[in-house]
Amino acid sequence: MSSEHPPASASTDELEHSQVEEGSNYGDLPFEELQSKAISGRSWTDIGDLDEAAAGRSVLIRGFAQVVRNVGKKMTFVVLRDCMSNVQCVLNASADTGVSTQMVRFAASISKESVVDIEGVVSLPRKPLKATTQQVEIQVRKVYCISRAIPTLPINLEDAARSEAEFEKAEQSGEKLARVLQDTRLNYRVLDLRTPANQATFRIESHVGGIFRDYLRSKNFIEIYSPKFISGSSEGGADVFELQYNGKTACLAQSPQLHKQMSICAGFGRVFEVGPIFRAENSNTHRHLCQFAGLDAEMEIKEHYFEVCDIIDDLFVAVFNYLNENCKMELETINKQYPFEPLKEAGTEIEPMGDLNTEAEKKLGRLVKEKYGTEFFILHRYPLAIRPFYTMPCYDDPAYSNSFDVFIRGEEIISGGQRIHKPDLLSKRAEERGIDLSTIKSYIDSFRYGAPPHGGFGAGLERVVMLFCGLDNIRKTSLFPRDPHRLEP
Repeated sequence: MSSEHPPASASTDELEHSQVEEGSNYGDLPFEELQSKAISGRSWTDIGDLDEAAAGRSVLIRGFAQVVRNVGKKMTFVVLRDCMSNVQCVLNASADTGVSTQMVRFAASISKESVVDIEGVVSLPRKPLKATTQQVEIQVRKVYCISRAIPTLPINLEDAARSEAEFEKAEQSGEKLARVLQDTRLNYRVLDLRTPANQATFRIESHVGGIFRDYLRSKNFIEIYSPKFISGSSEGGADVFELQYNGKTACLAQSPQLHKQMSICAGFGRVFEVGPIFRAENSNTHRHLCQFAGLDAEMEIKEHYFEVCDIIDDLFVAVFNYLNENCKMELETINKQYPFEPLKEAGTEIEPMGDLNTEAEKKLGRLVKEKYGTEFFILHRYPLAIRPFYTMPCYDDPAYSNSFDVFIRGEEIISGGQRIHKPDLLSKRAEERGIDLSTIKSYIDSFRYGAPPHGGFGAGLERVVMLFCGLDNIRKTSLFPRDPHRLEP
């Protein structure tokens, strides 16, 4: 147990792991105090809210100990981080501050990334602070460790947050910096996610999901929640996870496609869903995952599937404009570690052509950018043979389909088109793809009760964010990625 004036025989270890005595202004907070023991009425201030207007005010803050730097026996600096904001806290031993040298030593003993409560007075620094987001300091009066991190972390966050430019500069000067590789980052993802770029990335991702919902609701779409256990493949092909479901063979839904269309047949008019998508693809590429968040929509069409394209065009321009206008700090933070050029969002359409592999997509993207000055475009009228079984054939050439893909920076992010609403044709197309009709009987029967012409689209949230932010790997935009080789953490 510690106090303001521990006995001279107290060991360093006792100081470093000392519980708070009543009336003490430092120490490790006892676990029982963190078990919702009581409501004290105290108020914590968000670190991001600390500014010059708070100068002279006493505040209580909580955060991760990003930096702990001891300067002699009487001074320690602690940088506390909360989400994307951090602030420098100063412990200066003196009778005026009520801070003892033992308290300074205790603060210096706190391991990096420990969770810490600090109470102190906000002050203005003499010079601008380069290493923190907040341009104020906290003159510490009390410091309590809430949860200690292990002394040696598996990855150093400072290393994990470095840009390629920093590595190049260090190499030129002969300095060797530790590089945290992708697999190591993912193995210790909880720590990796604390870096500024990752904090910004997943805030961007949250905004994209929110704008998707808000925009479609404004266009009279309703949100649905479809089942993820289904009796057969929703897209056709072999990339489906099979499992036992109460003695029967079931699949994890490759998309909400079947139930989106059934919802249109049920008279909902316009529907959308944000939910998990499962693909058993053995694709070890920079843009494929076995599970991702799907952004799906389906709608009645009156005359032409371009009505769906119009929704997509307006929707994603709205997304891009919102991010550029309202997420400047997040985009700048990502740009510091992973530099990228802002996306040019004007849209265009290209005439029919065959399916494209990744390299062909990128080459097309370069050509479109050179000719039209855009990195966001729609390519339509794909060959029917390369589209899902439910895709409507073109009226003038059944070898082609009423379908489209949408591209950002030369890579596909959205697939969609008009769907077949004639049950006989739908059955024929499914059989041609080797789908057992008994597994999708209720789906096909839905179209026997009157079905309006309709179309829709699906996008991967992680891929949208990856390409908008110019990132080189989809694992950077997946919170805890699931690929052919990763099932943890």
